[in-house]
Amino acid sequence: MTEGHTITIEQTADRVRAVHGGQVLAESGRALVLHETGCPPRYYIPAEDVRLDLLTPSETHTYCPFKGTASYWSLPDATDLVWAYPDPKPEVARIKDHLCFYEVETR
Repeated sequence: MTEGHTITIEQTADRVRAVHGGQVLAESGRALVLHETGCPPRYYIPAEDVRLDLLTPSETHTYCPFKGTASYWSLPDATDLVWAYPDPKPEVARIKDHLCFYEVETR
C-alpha cells in the first residue's frame, strides 16, 4: 500500500443480503468486509452465495492499483451492479472468488 492508504479485510459476523428490485441476488453469513482509505466499507460475498444465474457478465473492467483488475456483472435494469477481482493483488488475496455489490443489507 502507498503511504496513508490502507486496506483491511475481516470476516464479518453479520448476515449480508444484496437485493435489487425486490429480488435477492445474494445472501451469506460468510462475507468479508473490506475497509479502504477514502471508501465506504464493502462486503465481499463468496461466489457460492450469489445468484450468478441472474447476472450477465459485462464488458466493463476497471483497474485499482491496490486490488487489481475488476470484472463486472449486470442485470437488465442495472449495469455493472456487481464486481469482483478474479486475480487480486497478493495483499488482498482473501477477496478472490468473492463478489461485491454497491448496496447490501446487514443483520
